[in-house]
Amino acid sequence: MEPEISTMKTYYLEMHSKDCFAPYALPSGLSIIEVEQLQPEFNLFLYSFVGKPWGWTDKLTWPIERWRAHLTKNCIRTWVAYVQGAIAGYYELSLQPEGNVEIAYFGLTAQFIGKGYGKALLSHAVESAWSIGSTKRLWVHTCDLDHPSALQNYQSRGFEIYKVESE
Repeated sequence: MEPEISTMKTYYLEMHSKDCFAPYALPSGLSIIEVEQLQPEFNLFLYSFVGKPWGWTDKLTWPIERWRAHLTKNCIRTWVAYVQGAIAGYYELSLQPEGNVEIAYFGLTAQFIGKGYGKALLSHAVESAWSIGSTKRLWVHTCDLDHPSALQNYQSRGFEIYKVESE
């Protein structure tokens, strides 16, 4: 009997209007702050700290100058969530041409998963994206390797799937 080959699915989701957004309130004790100074070392740290358990490894070997170029070229803005001074998670928005904004990275640190912070952090990301005056479309992608609740969280906040790819 042949072993079953599993395929990974990647889901692409979008939101064309803030009117589609279903926010989730920030719980007390959660603060989210934009990183207003370009600090590629911090982005590398966040990428590793939050993403390593989910297989985010492709950028771990990048030198800092490549990180700096990536953040600048892709107009990346970063926000970090804190609970009692501890990093609870982060997200990056990539400002793209024609009013597109991508949630490029989004995630929680292990100790804060399953406590409702993901819904709140995603709500903050959506609010931040729509507060950029030029935003016409917000989009994100997730896959089977992400947290099992990721797709549901995006859909519950108002995102709709526009494409699914299988690998």
